[in-house]
Amino acid sequence: MSHTITVLPGDGIGPEVMAEALKVLEASSEKFHFDIEHTTHLVGGAALDATGNKTPLPPETIAASEKADAILFGSVGGPKWENLPPEIQPERGALLPLRKHFGLFANLRPGSCHPSLTHASPVKNELIPNGFDVLCVRELTGGIYFGEPKGREERAGEPVAFDTMVYKKSEIEKILHVAFTAARGRDKRVTSVDTANVLATSVLWRETAIEVATQYPDVALDHLYVDNAAMQLVKRPDSFDVLVTENLFGDILSDEMAMISGSLGMLPSASLGNIQDNGLYFGMYEPSGGSAPDIAGQGIANPIAQILSVSMMLRYSLGESEAADAIDSAVQQAIDSGLRTGDLFTGAEGETRVNTAEMGQAILTNL
Repeated sequence: MSHTITVLPGDGIGPEVMAEALKVLEASSEKFHFDIEHTTHLVGGAALDATGNKTPLPPETIAASEKADAILFGSVGGPKWENLPPEIQPERGALLPLRKHFGLFANLRPGSCHPSLTHASPVKNELIPNGFDVLCVRELTGGIYFGEPKGREERAGEPVAFDTMVYKKSEIEKILHVAFTAARGRDKRVTSVDTANVLATSVLWRETAIEVATQYPDVALDHLYVDNAAMQLVKRPDSFDVLVTENLFGDILSDEMAMISGSLGMLPSASLGNIQDNGLYFGMYEPSGGSAPDIAGQGIANPIAQILSVSMMLRYSLGESEAADAIDSAVQQAIDSGLRTGDLFTGAEGETRVNTAEMGQAILTNL
């Protein structure tokens, strides 16, 4: 098999962790006998600098991405560009337009805490003795962030702001199919999160979830209101398998999952479009954390989230599940051996502090 990807390292620590991820990708292609072609292009602040602040998403970057099987994304943004007009700031002018251009409607964000890292989680160790592994599936292009009308006006002499939460049944069905399909490759359990006791959109969401579940008799479905889901993620995160929810709730819950996991430097994410004729998704894969400009250039960033983004890309867009499994295992071995970048290092017995390149090399050796 031959695969083509577009690499967008971005800003801050993006290029540093991307370099380690590409080494792992190339090694996995050799080990599992598939070909990878990749081209690297500008995005975010790096593109703004190169174009004289004209655009964070050059046309050639979009064109290259259109020809690829997937996009491997780094991180964008930083204080240098935060005073530019909103429409050309790196996050708003690059990341969101890429999602819109490719119709990336499903965000998959794992929240996991390895058994050897439970001490790094703010959740009490006795609640998660074996760690946890949860996948949050978030609808990405609907809901209150995109519903119309929205705006501000004056009513009875005072300012009023309004947003509209709108969902079509077809949008809900699409994201639910992604969640149930993902669950089939995991522990076969889906928890649908809504507020069906309050919101009309959530009533439709729950009805649709029950309907779609009939197509997946091997997957168990249950429901939680969003406030209870937020509490249970702290109280018993190891009881969840796949969480699926709408845009606003998913935005909040996935960040909560990242916090209880102990470090953003460990967590990848995938934004997926429609499933293709080959049964795979076109997607964009990136770390859940930001560009971390405060440590950029120091060689101390954790590359694991970017490396696990490669694993997700291999699994969902390239169909190389065996290689994805091997990368996941190589990361697990590095963590279990006590290697820790600064974000994970506590000084506990058995820990060894390493830099970006050393962590990358350890994972490469394990692979």
